[in-house]
Amino acid sequence: MAIIDVVKWNAQADELVWKFPSEQLTTSSRLIVSTSQEAFLVLGGEITGPFLPGTHILDTNNIPLLKHLINIPFGGSSPFSAEVWFVQKTSRLNLLWGTMEPVQLLDPKFNIPVPVRCFGQFGIRISDSLLFLQKLVGTRTSFSTEQLTEQFKAMVQTKVNALIASAIGGSSCSIFEINRHLEELSGNLAEKIRPGFVEFGVDLVNFFVQSVNFPQNDPAVTALRESLSKRADMTIRGYNYTQERSFDVLQGAAENEGTAGMFAGAGLGLGMGAAAGASVAPAFAQSVSGILNTAAPAAGNRCANCQSCLPENAKFCPECGNPLQVSCCGKILPAGTKFCPECGNPLQNPKVNQ
Repeated sequence: MAIIDVVKWNAQADELVWKFPSEQLTTSSRLIVSTSQEAFLVLGGEITGPFLPGTHILDTNNIPLLKHLINIPFGGSSPFSAEVWFVQKTSRLNLLWGTMEPVQLLDPKFNIPVPVRCFGQFGIRISDSLLFLQKLVGTRTSFSTEQLTEQFKAMVQTKVNALIASAIGGSSCSIFEINRHLEELSGNLAEKIRPGFVEFGVDLVNFFVQSVNFPQNDPAVTALRESLSKRADMTIRGYNYTQERSFDVLQGAAENEGTAGMFAGAGLGLGMGAAAGASVAPAFAQSVSGILNTAAPAAGNRCANCQSCLPENAKFCPECGNPLQVSCCGKILPAGTKFCPECGNPLQNPKVNQ
């Protein structure tokens, strides 16, 4: 194999770590490390580095270990064999995460189990290149962002599931309202997840929860959405569920034919009103009073002659024709008055007030 004079990065853009394909070097070979990169040499199982951005000649001045591993003649160039590893230290901010299966969580407001799914994005940067090489790369010849995402997927999902369950269960916030708190949730998750990355020489630059959603066809989700829609409608109309049931009973009582049906319906309504409490009682009592007053004339408004019920402001009894008012001296007097209180005129044959 030919001796390599120049060693530099020549990998795909999504690679985080890349091993130079040839190990045939000389003490005059140049190692070129680009900006935001670090390089390491592996000689006889020992790691030398890091080599920071710039151009490095692979001689004994830069690699003291060479004096102990190879016999370098005075002057000239001496070949030796070594692995060269490059580590890319730029931040990668477009890594995606998500829950594989919906997580069953109990909604704290409605006490209904709802399947929840979460999705988001996070960013990383290799902070300790040597630790990353030793703990994650191993014998691989390269390590990509996709491999890193796969490596941390289980840890991220476990932390996300536990924290979302804790955040929702420890508050009065409904699962349907959780998207209003995504910024706070993202910050809490980042703090919980970061130590798991640091252990492998990776810094978690950011972590975002972009969406908390639910399978739309799940029966629990459908039932909860309908309940929320119903509650919103009642809020707009200005009453609650108990009041709505009381109003339904009152309407049924008012529409029921016959005195027995009316009072049976009213009695049931009173029971519902009592369960509703003080907030429902005034409106309920007013409604019952309206029903009863509409159904029959007030007690005492009857004809003195035949005891028939009289319409309001009637001048004659609609049953027997008995006059209900008389007049004298320009005044209207009750029927049955024998003398005018103004002039004393006898009213035995009173003139009916027309």
